[in-house]
Parts: sequence; C-alpha cells; structure tokens
Amino acid sequence: MDQFDLLVVGSGPAGRRGAIQAAKLGKKVLVIEQGKRVGGVSVHTGTIPSKTLRETALNLSGWRERGFYGRAYRVKQEISAEDLRRRLLITLDHEVEVLEHQFARNRVQHIRGKASFVDPQTMQVVKDDGEVVTVSAASILLAVGTKPFRPDYMPFDNKTVLDSDELLEIAELPRSMVVIGAGVIGIEYATIFSALDTQVTLIDPKSTMLDFIDKEIVEDFIYQLRDRNMKLLLGQKAEKVIRQNGKVELTLDNGRRLMTDMVLFAAGRMGATDTLNLPAAGLEADARGRLSVNPETFATKVPHIFAAGDVVGFPSLASTSMEQGRIAARVAVGAIAKEPPKYFPYGIYAVPEISTCGLTEEEVKERHIPYECGIARFRETSRGHIMGLDTGLLKMIFSLKTRRLLGVHIVGEGATELVHIGQAVLNLKGTVEYFVENTFNYPTLAEAYKIAGLDAWNRMGDIKSEL
Repeated sequence: MDQFDLLVVGSGPAGRRGAIQAAKLGKKVLVIEQGKRVGGVSVHTGTIPSKTLRETALNLSGWRERGFYGRAYRVKQEISAEDLRRRLLITLDHEVEVLEHQFARNRVQHIRGKASFVDPQTMQVVKDDGEVVTVSAASILLAVGTKPFRPDYMPFDNKTVLDSDELLEIAELPRSMVVIGAGVIGIEYATIFSALDTQVTLIDPKSTMLDFIDKEIVEDFIYQLRDRNMKLLLGQKAEKVIRQNGKVELTLDNGRRLMTDMVLFAAGRMGATDTLNLPAAGLEADARGRLSVNPETFATKVPHIFAAGDVVGFPSLASTSMEQGRIAARVAVGAIAKEPPKYFPYGIYAVPEISTCGLTEEEVKERHIPYECGIARFRETSRGHIMGLDTGLLKMIFSLKTRRLLGVHIVGEGATELVHIGQAVLNLKGTVEYFVENTFNYPTLAEAYKIAGLDAWNRMGDIKSEL
C-alpha cells in the first residue's frame, strides 16, 4: 500500500489547485481521476467546452457584427456541428497539456481509475485494465464534481433528447430546440444556440429565473432574449416528453404542446459521489449527492476528509472551486489558510454575458441600507458605438451613508471581464469618488464605470462621506 500526505479524488479546478498547493508545500500528493484525461468536468464537459462553444458560435455566426450589418449577416453561411467541435478539441488538448505539465513540474503523481473508500484513510482504485491499487493518506480531498441530473421520466437517447454533457457530441445543429431548465447551464446553452439561429424555447417550472442576480439586470437580459424571438415559457412544466419520427413532442402542464428537433434537459446536477462508498469513511451525501462541509476549512464531519468544488454546492463556479481546493489543501496539510476576500465575481456566459459582484439592489433593500444607483448603457460609450452595440448595461449601487460601492452588475458584451474593476473597488472599500475622479482608457467599455459613477454621484448630491 502506498502512503501519501494528501490524496485528491478528481482533477477539476478544486482538485488540481488543491493538489498543486499541497505539492508546493513539500507534501507527497496523489491525484485520482476516473476520466480518460485529467481536467475533470470543467475541462471536458463543463466550463471550458461551453465557453469555447460560445466563442466559436459568436465568431462563425458573425453575431458581434450584426449591429452594423444586420441580423442576416454571417461570417460562415453554413455552420456545422463539426465546425464547433474542431475548435473545441484544440482548446481541450491545450488545457490538458497545461495541466499535465503543472502536475509534472510540481511532482504531483496521478493515476486513472475509479476510487472508493475502504476505510476513512484508505481508498482502492480500480484501473481500466481491472488492476486494483490500494492507497492511503493522512488527509483526503474529495473534488469529484457533479454530473447531469437524469430523471427516469426523460427519454434520453443521446440524439434528440440529451443532457448537457451529451450536447457536445451532437452530429448536426438542430433547427429547433427546447431547453428544460432556466438555470445557468440551461440559459447558457439556450442563448448560444439562439445565436446560431436555432429556434429556442426555454421552459422552467419557476416563474422567475436567476434569482440570485440583480432583478434589473435579469429584466434587461430577458428583454434581449425576447427581442430576438426566443420563447420563454416560465412557470410551466414539461409533464410528458415523447420521441416520434425523429422529432420530440412535449406536453406542458397547462395542456400546451410543442414539437421540436431536440430537447436539452438541463434542470440541475448531482454530486458525483455515488461510487465513492462514502459509508466506509463515515460520510453521507444529501439527496443531490452533495457533501456538507465547514465553509471556512472545507472539512467534512470526518476531520481529515475534505471536500471542495461543485460537490459542496453553491456557488459551483470554477473560480471559487479553485480557491476552495487551495484552502482545503492548506488546512489538510497543517498550513495556515487565509480567508479569501469577501467579494468574488459570478459570471454567466450566456449571449449576452452577465456578471455580478457584491450586493444586489434587492439585498440592499432587505438590509435597510440607504443607497443610490448609477446606470450606464454601453451605447453611451464611444467604444460601444465602434463595436455596434445597441445593448449592454452596467449598474453600480452605492451607500448614501459611506458612499462606498456595494455592488456592481453588468449585462452585455465583455461583462465577465469588466466586472473585475468593480470587484477590486469593492474589496478595497472604494467610494463613488473613485469612478468620478479616475481616468479610464478612451475609447473603452470600461468608461461605462465613469458614466455610471457620475450618474450615481449626481443623484447623491452633497451628502457628505462619513469615512
């Protein structure tokens, strides 16, 4: 039996960051990955593939130029699924190569196979060739990620009714698509295929979407989707889904019937913990396969076993998963782990992008904080005109008492990049004066910060700062 300081199950964002952090502290680390290549869901079926698909779709469709040349404009007239897959494979190869090099450079050992607990400190790994290896470690980090939720009533066939993992392998682009689930994954894929001129219908039992995002941003986002003829059937549930003659028929709970070429079921994900034999380690997962942890150390109820990433639930971001993995690894090997900054950005790579950091207007109201908002529309910037943008909105919320920035919320081109300016000001406790008095490159979309800052400053009047 091989003995390690840290055993990491899963090589996604949390697993790889945790493994490398422990290795940099001089510890002996082993990573177990059941996939064909390292990288986990993030590299192979989640974050990187969906964002690569988005970028490819926008480039080949000419989406970003349609403000100038009209909605019929296309860079490539006939876009195929193979066009999308070709760029995807190049990107994935690069990501895997970088990760393997990081493991080699930091002397992180890794093997392929399915891991399961034998006891709280021992795991067995079944390799593809059937060989069974037993390993033990002083500490264990579970970073197994999630897999699509696949209910029994959905007639999945990997062709016309698919989950979000299978969508990446489609043979041809559908003319019409129904997406079930208005969560982040469903919305991202729905808007990407809409940009490829697929007729998309989005269905969700809830009457609202993205409830953790500022309501004004969501309203602007929904307006843009409807403006391009996406159908949003919120507050409606697909009760029956039948495949017939190469099509799919859906019956909703209100009696409405839909016929479509393809159905994407994206209503939730499950923690990939079902094969770990958790009871042998004294652990149990919830109904969605997720593990409960201490939010500061990411330790489970078994002190030397940690969990990080999507398997512990919200916010389920690659960026936050990396930090969780790093903190968990430091605690696991006895190093000091500083708490990360309070505010982190949330990015939704839909078309258009949404990104947010800090408090929403709804949260500010709940806390009874006197506040004022500043708004900038991308079309108000010279860069926006140069890019042909008719849409795009940046919103900032400031405290009237301290004049400090409380939240920044963006919908539009480049939102996930622009948000980091607001994130820095939030974590450094900056005020509205930062945006009013600072100089931004001209012409840039970042100028929207100054416009929104001035908008708020004018509304705030002469209220004095108490800082």
